[in-house]
Amino acid sequence: MNKPKLVMVGNGMAGVRTLEALLALAPDAYDITVFGAEPHANYNRIMLSPVLAGEQTLPDIMLNEASWYATHGITLHLGQPVVALDRGRRLVHAADGRSVPYDRLLLATGSSPFILPVPGNDLPGVVTFRDIADVQAMIDAAASHRHAVVIGGGLLGLEAANGLLARGMQVTVVHLGEWLLERQLDRTAANLLQQSLAAKGLRFLLQKQTAALVAGPDGRVAQVQFKDGESVPAQLVVMAVGIRPNDALAQASGLHCNRGVVVNDHLQTFDPRVYAVGECVSHRGVSYGLVAPLFDMAKVAANHLASLGIARYVPAATSTKLKVTGMDVFSAGNFMGGDGCEDITLSDPMAGIYKRLVVKDNKLVGACLFGDTADGAWYFRLIREQQPVHAIRDQLMLGEGAVGDTGNQGQHRAAGLPDTAEVCGCNGVCKGTIVKAIQEKGLFTVDDIKKHTKAASSCGSCSGLVEQILISCVGGAADVKPKSEKPICGCSDITHGQLRQAIRQQHLTSLADTFRVLGWRSPDGCASCRPAVNYYLIATWPGEAADDPQARFINERVHANIQKDGTYSVIPRMWGGVTNPAELRRIADVADKYAIPMVKVTGGQRIDLLGVKKEDLPAVWRELDMPSGHAYGKSLRTVKTCVGSEFCRFGTQDSTQMGIDLEKDLFGMWSPAKVKLAVSGCPRNCAESGIKDVGIIGVESGWELYIGGNGGIKTEVAEFFCKVKTHDEVMQYSGAFLQLYREEAFYLERTVHFLQRVGMDYIKQRVLDDATGRSELYARLKFALSFEQDPWAERYAGGVAQHEFAPLTL
Repeated sequence: MNKPKLVMVGNGMAGVRTLEALLALAPDAYDITVFGAEPHANYNRIMLSPVLAGEQTLPDIMLNEASWYATHGITLHLGQPVVALDRGRRLVHAADGRSVPYDRLLLATGSSPFILPVPGNDLPGVVTFRDIADVQAMIDAAASHRHAVVIGGGLLGLEAANGLLARGMQVTVVHLGEWLLERQLDRTAANLLQQSLAAKGLRFLLQKQTAALVAGPDGRVAQVQFKDGESVPAQLVVMAVGIRPNDALAQASGLHCNRGVVVNDHLQTFDPRVYAVGECVSHRGVSYGLVAPLFDMAKVAANHLASLGIARYVPAATSTKLKVTGMDVFSAGNFMGGDGCEDITLSDPMAGIYKRLVVKDNKLVGACLFGDTADGAWYFRLIREQQPVHAIRDQLMLGEGAVGDTGNQGQHRAAGLPDTAEVCGCNGVCKGTIVKAIQEKGLFTVDDIKKHTKAASSCGSCSGLVEQILISCVGGAADVKPKSEKPICGCSDITHGQLRQAIRQQHLTSLADTFRVLGWRSPDGCASCRPAVNYYLIATWPGEAADDPQARFINERVHANIQKDGTYSVIPRMWGGVTNPAELRRIADVADKYAIPMVKVTGGQRIDLLGVKKEDLPAVWRELDMPSGHAYGKSLRTVKTCVGSEFCRFGTQDSTQMGIDLEKDLFGMWSPAKVKLAVSGCPRNCAESGIKDVGIIGVESGWELYIGGNGGIKTEVAEFFCKVKTHDEVMQYSGAFLQLYREEAFYLERTVHFLQRVGMDYIKQRVLDDATGRSELYARLKFALSFEQDPWAERYAGGVAQHEFAPLTL
């Protein structure tokens, strides 16, 4: 069945955000075509300033590469502006002559920079600051010219001036107003900003009206003349005096426009087949240039394009939080005050801090901050919610930390923010969303937070607060040195790598000797270092080093997973996920006999017995009469399989048998962290081999091996390792990689992080290119495994440490 056709004109942030939201709601609803006037895919226009300043490059600010469109089946036409709309025939006409039909049309044509109507405004060297082409023109000019004039003392103008200054130009900022950023700052804050910028080398001419741009002998702009008769030299003139909605295309097609494409609360024009979002829009007589309202529009338009029809665009109060050339500014509400208003101010010019709070009728109605904006989100919440402030008025200027829980004293102010506090205004991300992502996805960098929540991914002004939230959640784990440079713990200054080397070179075989010889501060170590040292000992000297059960975590000591109610989970091993009626009967009988409350199939193709009492564990193991699944340990967990060629009509290889053989070959393997394998019988990959530590996929001519996958907190796709032909090669190559990981990875370091640390080239050199080394690695693995036995059998048959399972009696 043919899907309806959606055509989007414009390829900017608001439009593509609409597509992202639409694909999340209804991924197969439309056949989508996108026309972009620029030759680039979707990039972060807000981050053009760092590109101009040389701090970032175009690839750094890309939001959606061309591959993203292809992945989602979107037809993308770059460098192809649309020249006409035929709403009667529902056709879009592009500049190259092609015509594309639509069932729904989304206009996201953005805005156009305003050009001062003065003589010489079309001279070479006169540019705007709107897109990548403008930035490149400025970069080129800075390479060969000295004098630049930026007309406009708003945010864009100041960012352009800062970027050109960083590239070595002498820059003068010309502004018609009495002070800079008059829409975002009051006079005092603006003066502080101007002083800070002047100290960096920028020059300012305020209350100056441009009369003409004058050409030099080469025909290029050479001078800016003002109406008062003065002039300044300029070989580059940047117009940054405002924007206008780009509605010419819509107007020519007969759509109602009034300082923008007029839309209703559904972001729909009066033509019900045509929607519009972004800076080209006029909603209830207002056009928006900030990112946050544009992204709100995107959500609403996507909702209606997905035929849900339950969303309305209701403009929310907005605040301005900016980082102007490295200096933080914030404003919200009526920060200029007026009749009936009371100003509370704090000014410390030497420290570069200024705060102005405006109170009216016992409520905060405005705030203007310079230098210290950490409490901006809290002030904005008070303004938006109109909460009375009489009870906290004396502490209002000191910020939320001063009026919050005294238990938070001394911690980052971010820790005191409630989960509902909005951190990223551009993307509408609250603190709770960021904290949840940090905790559930194991995030430790601001870049990871950007990826998972989009906070700090647009203008970047909230990056500092996001970083504070990260630190408040994970403490010293945030933005720290790589593990290779960190001491193993506070008991020693030695790193993981140095510890492994010392154990081998000095032939250390016990924890006591290691702590004594290497000068541990604590003779018995601690809960952090003991498990790591114990693993390094038994991995380095198998059969010789004494495994210390008390150095293991509780799950590995009792060979079962402790649950939150104090009971345990028991998962018997099923080789390759295969079982039989006899095993299933035993599992059922054990569950009945010991009143086990839950029997559950796991994602690793095994059966989990949940709620086993500790004292019943040895008897449960004995009566199951199945090997331990090691589901509790830093060890081999499962080898997941699909049906493969034995039964599946698509199978090319016997994946089930390969999985069984691998699992038996690696049984009892302790490792730095848990290890999971999977074997798929064909490229359809039903066993999810692409997200395993070692994934094997059957193909017509043999097997493909992948390594470094992880389906846990943060999903990582495994990387292609090699292709082999035979069963024995799969065993040897997989085993050699895992032994290299066992010997050289740090304790608790997953294979994906080991791979990222040492690099694929190194692993290929050790395993693929060196046949002798590969054989030796595999031989060392088999030697180490020869000493291992089933821990469950050891416990119930040998009676080892049975007292650990006996309940305490009085």
